[in-house]
Amino acid sequence: MDKKSLVIGDGGWGMALALSLHRAGRRVHVWGFDPQYTAEVAHSRENRKFLPGVPIPKDILWTSDVSAAMDGVEEIFTVVPTQFLRPTMEKFQGRIENLPIFSASKGLELSTLKRPTEILADIVGSTDRLGIVSGPSHAEETAHGLATSVVAAAYEPKFAKQIQAHLSSSSMRVYTSTDLVGVELGGALKNIIALGAGIADGIGLGDNAKAALVSRGLVEMARFGRKYGARRETFFGLSGAGDLMVTCYSQHSRNRSLGELVGKGQRLKDILANTEKVAEGVWTCQAIHSAADSLGIDMPITQQIYSILFDEVDPREAVKNLMQRPTKAE
Repeated sequence: MDKKSLVIGDGGWGMALALSLHRAGRRVHVWGFDPQYTAEVAHSRENRKFLPGVPIPKDILWTSDVSAAMDGVEEIFTVVPTQFLRPTMEKFQGRIENLPIFSASKGLELSTLKRPTEILADIVGSTDRLGIVSGPSHAEETAHGLATSVVAAAYEPKFAKQIQAHLSSSSMRVYTSTDLVGVELGGALKNIIALGAGIADGIGLGDNAKAALVSRGLVEMARFGRKYGARRETFFGLSGAGDLMVTCYSQHSRNRSLGELVGKGQRLKDILANTEKVAEGVWTCQAIHSAADSLGIDMPITQQIYSILFDEVDPREAVKNLMQRPTKAE
């Protein structure tokens, strides 16, 4: 175990990814932004705030010190909420430009509508060494070593294959793709539909309506992706349909759970004020709603979810708006 990987981001998925790399034979460093909390985790060997009950091996370095985190690493995985990715990675500027960097963040930056790899390209000045890891991979299961499959995508196939080699183990199966845009957008867009799935659960719409929401939501995801140059078929693989299903139906899904609270009558701002866990779909919904409007992309489900979250439209009224749209062929 002499090959070092750095995971930037010490939340649940960052920890699960670190454990997966460790199982695959890598030496792993994990960097977190809060010195007090990282010191607590380093001492207790448990990430009580984000993934309690899962022991952290003693040979995984857990630190908030940039120099210690970077010591001897040959690749980086960024697992930072997209809205905080840019300021976080600026702390590492000047140290990371020649290293492969693989994003595991999902969403779009609100201020620029950029994907995580586009943000990373701004920091390092190139897309040559950038890739992404995405797929149906809830941290709560991956951290325990339950069977998980993801997609590694990069513009340069050799970097996708590098992720595949470094992450693959008896509990982690990794596929490769060159459709970085499609894989990245799939991971972002599915969170919006998961919010809608949670809202449907919250108001008791039932299985029929939820199945329609998820399947038509997938069509909406692919429609948006095609406009950005992604391949349509990517959205029907692990990083699209696979991630969509697990996020819309799992008890572990933060986006589905937040949507359910909204469906039961809680206000979005109150929910956000009482949690440290990030539901990326909230920000992504704002970004995608803006982008779809500016590009003229028909996204009725996203539009209604946006109206529920930010215009406080009654969820039942939003459902009525969707059901009474002009009829059309599938």
